[in-house]
Amino acid sequence: MPSKLYLGIDLGTSSIKISLADENGTILDTESRDYPLSIPKVNWTEQDPDDWYHACLDALKELGRRNDLSRVAALSFSGQMHGLVILDESDHVIRPAILWNDSRTEEEVGYLNNSITKEILIQETGNIALCGFTAPKLLWLRKNEPDNFHRIAKIMLPKDYLAYRLSGVFASDVSDLSGTLFFDVRQRCYSDFLLDVLGIRKGQLPEIHDSCDVIGRVRPEIAKDVGLSDNAKVVIGGGDQAVGAIGTATIHPNEISISLGTSGTVFAPIDDYSFDSLGRVHAFRHATGKFHLMGCTLSAMGSLKWFLEDVLLTSDFSGELERMPDRMSDILFLPYLSGERSPINDPGARGYLSNLSLFYGREDIVKAVVEGIGFSLYDVYRSMVDLGLRVDSSRVIGGGSKSKRLLQILADIFGIDIKTITTNDGAALGAIILAMVGDGRYSSIEEACLALVHEKDTYHPDRERHILYEKKFDAYKKLYLRNKVQ
Repeated sequence: MPSKLYLGIDLGTSSIKISLADENGTILDTESRDYPLSIPKVNWTEQDPDDWYHACLDALKELGRRNDLSRVAALSFSGQMHGLVILDESDHVIRPAILWNDSRTEEEVGYLNNSITKEILIQETGNIALCGFTAPKLLWLRKNEPDNFHRIAKIMLPKDYLAYRLSGVFASDVSDLSGTLFFDVRQRCYSDFLLDVLGIRKGQLPEIHDSCDVIGRVRPEIAKDVGLSDNAKVVIGGGDQAVGAIGTATIHPNEISISLGTSGTVFAPIDDYSFDSLGRVHAFRHATGKFHLMGCTLSAMGSLKWFLEDVLLTSDFSGELERMPDRMSDILFLPYLSGERSPINDPGARGYLSNLSLFYGREDIVKAVVEGIGFSLYDVYRSMVDLGLRVDSSRVIGGGSKSKRLLQILADIFGIDIKTITTNDGAALGAIILAMVGDGRYSSIEEACLALVHEKDTYHPDRERHILYEKKFDAYKKLYLRNKVQ
């Protein structure tokens, strides 16, 4: 009997990436497809969910031309979080999805945090309101597009839309739902109070599952079209950060992982429910079913991409990073190009480049941009340290983990070891692990992580540089406070 195969589907902001693995977790093949991002107004970001679906089918068909997808036993998902996808009674998409990095909801966030109050929000959901979350988007929709709001039959998150199209089952998972602000993280259920505030019903919301739950099988017509078996199991998967943490085996307390994608995150598992009373970091359910603290910065590698491509007009990312000088400068960069989420929760924050002089050149500014990204993540980490986190290393994934120079700067800023794993596609590997656990290949996520996740390189911090970076970080914080919009 042929050995089984597994698929991990990573639904990102700019592209979908599908990885095919064997029973040993070895990634055999990968296919990706890009899709457009719409910015119809300042601070708005939208996408057509059907673009995700068609990109998914196209990538599956291409994988099927090179591989026997009929051997796929199960597939699962890692998905961009918080996006609002709404369907009518005929299952038609009502309007483009409002994405995680859309910040049009500043007024609605203010209403939730100040009128409903942060204390009640934390009591009901474990978190305060942020522009990225799903609940403020629903309030915005109810006020600004009432006709669309009243047509809603189904409310779902981005990866849940793919799962629904592939399986016909309307479902979500605890890790992704944690970022909606209408899910009670501690009690693992929808908050009746928040649903009433938003004016929505439980009947419009998906079934709640654990991330490794099998929700159904691939629909026969789709299986035939792309070469899958109609017995292939659909495992619901989770939000990208929780699934990425599975892919780095960040599943125990006093471990952290850092993701260096368009956005950046610091992720810290905890066994028992806890929250930050100041709202600096989020309290979410992990894909393991337990809990985690997480902070997200909106423009991590997105800041570097903007600076290199739009300002310097170059696509030579690796060359520019390699040419960064060893010397330190006093140039400061605030990467708040889309406002900022963690830990400052300031949609009005803006990017700054400060302390330029004729002495410094292009390479120094590139390095300052990289340092600014590192400082934004370190700001999240310091908030977690305030809450009792104690670690001496972090595993890192995402596109930024491909650069040795960048990872050394990160180690020097954080003052801890920074470790890579054998793939920088931790989200895809995490989705594959969830598919395997759902299929019974492994009895638990912990067992699968032990077998499949392996470290590669370690970057040790330079202690003298870390001291210098602590001083520069203080200057970074003061620059933000001086320029904060009141």
